[in-house]
Amino acid sequence: MRYSDEIIEEIREKNDIVDVISQHVQLKKKGNTYFGLCPFHNEKSPSFGVSPGKQMYYCFGCGEGGNVYTFLMRYENDTFQEAVKILADRAGVELKEAELTEEEKRNNNIKATLLQINKEAAMFFYHQLMSERGKEGMEYFKKRGLTDETIKKFGLGYALKYSNSLYTYLRSKGYNDEILKQSGLVKYSEKGVYDAFWNRVMYPIMDNSNRVIGFGGRVLGDAKPKYINSPETKIFDKSRNLYGLNIARTSRKNSFIICEGYMDVIALHQAGFDNAVAALGTAFTSKHASIIKRYTDNVLVTFDSDGAGVKAALRAIPMLRSGGLSVKVINMRPYKDPDEFIKNLGAEEFEKRIDEAENSFIYEIRRLQETFDLNNPDETARFYNEVALRLLVFEDEIERNIYIDSVCREFIIPKESMEKLVYKRSLTYNSHVEENIDNNRKRDRDISGKDDGIKQSQKILLTWLIEDESIYDKIKDYISEEDFVEPLYNKVAHMLFTQLREGKVNPAMIINHFETEEEQKEAAGLFHARLNGEISVQEREKALNETIMCVKKNSLDYESRNATDADTLQRIIREKAKLQNMHIKLL
Repeated sequence: MRYSDEIIEEIREKNDIVDVISQHVQLKKKGNTYFGLCPFHNEKSPSFGVSPGKQMYYCFGCGEGGNVYTFLMRYENDTFQEAVKILADRAGVELKEAELTEEEKRNNNIKATLLQINKEAAMFFYHQLMSERGKEGMEYFKKRGLTDETIKKFGLGYALKYSNSLYTYLRSKGYNDEILKQSGLVKYSEKGVYDAFWNRVMYPIMDNSNRVIGFGGRVLGDAKPKYINSPETKIFDKSRNLYGLNIARTSRKNSFIICEGYMDVIALHQAGFDNAVAALGTAFTSKHASIIKRYTDNVLVTFDSDGAGVKAALRAIPMLRSGGLSVKVINMRPYKDPDEFIKNLGAEEFEKRIDEAENSFIYEIRRLQETFDLNNPDETARFYNEVALRLLVFEDEIERNIYIDSVCREFIIPKESMEKLVYKRSLTYNSHVEENIDNNRKRDRDISGKDDGIKQSQKILLTWLIEDESIYDKIKDYISEEDFVEPLYNKVAHMLFTQLREGKVNPAMIINHFETEEEQKEAAGLFHARLNGEISVQEREKALNETIMCVKKNSLDYESRNATDADTLQRIIREKAKLQNMHIKLL
């Protein structure tokens, strides 16, 4: 469904962003902006700003930003359509669907067709599993202890040993090669057409609406790779989905159990733990943490207990914590994973392990301790120093003291000595962090310093134009929207310059024109560049002239590199000469 731009803007205007966000985040007014703790990352000092003038929010800590629609999409994990409906109800606006453009119809038709293809494929794999030809696949699942009810619940299946059986089936259903290429289920090469999955047990991947959006497949035998997943398509994004989330999101339990693989999730669900989820054959990301945050504040990590599983847990824990989640780790030893544990000790014992789950920070220190020989005084000193450094991640003094108590008690460390060591490390911690930041910035400058400087200049100019609309009349003879050469910057500039010409600046409305969260976030960032605070008019004029000079010169350089005729080159030379005499006055 699609709503007209007019109705979308009417709904946005009738929902004050400060009022909406205040229902979820405690805000305090400072000047013309409201500030609070960012709901999208873990922080102690408020860096999340909500501007009633711009009707936008932006976090200077993590870079999240957008308008009232974006906020609901990120905070509640809603689709755009769902956010529109919620805000329409809130404002008492009647929704009327608009006619789709031809491009929108094509995209919607492609997505709908891909969903139908995946549904057909899931049914095909399931029926193969249930047939005589799927005997090998069924034996695998039965050997893993799955019941018929569980197999049906998760829609498990089997891809035959023939390398084109699914392709033949889908072609018989009327799907052409062009759309099948986009499904990721069929591969095309000079040697011919073949199925992406064959001789594998199949795990359909569902979205929150229980629609099949992709597949995971485990090979039967010793072939490599053992597991493969569907590639990214118009309906499948690994970083925005979790296996088992379609069921876990409705669980009555107050936490999520995070596993490594499909069988772990299935085994836990079968044992009654319907809050288990897993990343889709990829490393756990901050986006996964954000998704989980929509449903719970508490997670239990139950990755494999082997070396690889421990490393994966240590990578995931900081991401989960930075996403504002409370994290504990379940000890499954002597077994490798939840599946093995349940089979050997049962659900009741697993429940006990949940109750005994270890605080994630203590878990990290325990794993750290294993890398030192504490019979060696030098090694012990290094361990204590490393612990002290890690304790500094807790910015709040009370929270830090609580963890110092816990760590010292758990690892038999003299508390007074640790407190002194933490204080000592704190004196160099900030400079150490700053040094790392400076090194990273230097590295970035070495790689793309010029590009970063130009992008920042474009951001500053766009921010300036919405902060002080009067600047537009002073600069319009020197610069235009075409001088913003980055594609997204250019799109934003075109819309903003049109608004400036019409005298109706509305940055929050511009965000509506971007579909993905990443684009909305980046577009919002263009209106929130940090500007100098209290500076003189002369200093402000100098900064403005330098910014325009940078943006325009880059635009002309870009144009000259792509010029194909003498007239264009002559015009570029004239415009560069014009820049030499440019001096824009603010008063």
